[in-house]
Amino acid sequence: MKNVPSTSAGSGKIRLDKWLWAARFYKTRSLSCEEIDKGRVRLNGQPVKPSHDVKPGDTLEIRSGPIVRTVLVRALSGARGPAPVAALLYEETTESVALRLAAAEQRRLAPEPAHSLTQGRPTKRDRRHIEGLRDEGKAPGWNERWSASLDDD
Repeated sequence: MKNVPSTSAGSGKIRLDKWLWAARFYKTRSLSCEEIDKGRVRLNGQPVKPSHDVKPGDTLEIRSGPIVRTVLVRALSGARGPAPVAALLYEETTESVALRLAAAEQRRLAPEPAHSLTQGRPTKRDRRHIEGLRDEGKAPGWNERWSASLDDD
């Protein structure tokens, strides 16, 4: 069995926001509070408040963008430690890992079209080039199409 960190709370419970911070899901406790308040974290399938107690054996659903991670709470800690120690606080379910890997593969195969853009607006030079292409014969100019004169020559 893995070496699991000991609990820092005497009663075997700790606040949800503090546990998420200690398990390194969020960089700060205030970020974890915001995500919980927005409903992106569910405890045993229910929306909860940041002050709700977490105990070993609980199931957490943590949504980050389109990805939902389902983890089982294995141990409690109120202190943020190194990442290898934080990884011992939880265990991700096999279904969650499979869904996450499938989503990553889908993003790899069909990347977001906006990510392929290398630059933003066209420069002045680019606009002149585009206008030059337009004037080369694809469309007649304004004065060539319309006439405001009454003379019919």
